[in-house]
Amino acid sequence: MSDRPVPTQCIGPSHRSTGEKPSATLSAGVNFDNVCILPQTPQLIALLSMIRNKNTERADFIFYSNRIIRLLVEEGLNHLPVIAQTITTPVGRTYDGLMFQGKICGVSIMRAGEAMEQGLRDCCRSVRIGKILIQRDEDTAQPKLFYDKLPEDIADRWVLLLDPMFATGGSAIMAVQVLKARGVPEDHILFLNIIASPEGVNNFATKFPRLKVVTAFIDQGLDEKNYIIPGLGDFGDRFYTI
Repeated sequence: MSDRPVPTQCIGPSHRSTGEKPSATLSAGVNFDNVCILPQTPQLIALLSMIRNKNTERADFIFYSNRIIRLLVEEGLNHLPVIAQTITTPVGRTYDGLMFQGKICGVSIMRAGEAMEQGLRDCCRSVRIGKILIQRDEDTAQPKLFYDKLPEDIADRWVLLLDPMFATGGSAIMAVQVLKARGVPEDHILFLNIIASPEGVNNFATKFPRLKVVTAFIDQGLDEKNYIIPGLGDFGDRFYTI
């Protein structure tokens, strides 16, 4: 990981001149077809700036995090299969539209991933949600599965895996292994997260090339403690306790 500052870029609507566009640090890019980064719009960067700020109060942190989570869920739903459907409108005319094909569920990686559940419920009525608890084994420093509760028919569903922070990727990799062991096809899993590290993304996307990753931002890297930098701190602590 380099300690050199990441260069900023001008950002704003195309109709504005360069001089009218402020500069901001945008997400790093990746060379994986199975990784989708949200469009780096002024709105998204402003929302990320709010939750990154150490002085942001908890109520505001929750509010702006929820807005980003909603954007992630909406983008994730765009990657699910649809089929053509012709409907009739109240004025008696037909409209050639689309409908989703299949069943979905959410699976949150506890505890921080649970913060993303409401965003999924806001977009998908009566969606089923499972949970996976993975913690680091103090003896081996490796992720260890402690608990899982998943829908019985999860193998027949598209799964939106939820975890806001994506550092080394150890927990996410184990979560995917749990899902695959339950019969979920790799290409039926979408992993949604707010901020990722390039190390985690590279490791994860290489290991699971048929799985889709949807993230709001890929940060500069990891520090010596494997914290994402510049990051936003401990998401779970800031969302639930601080």
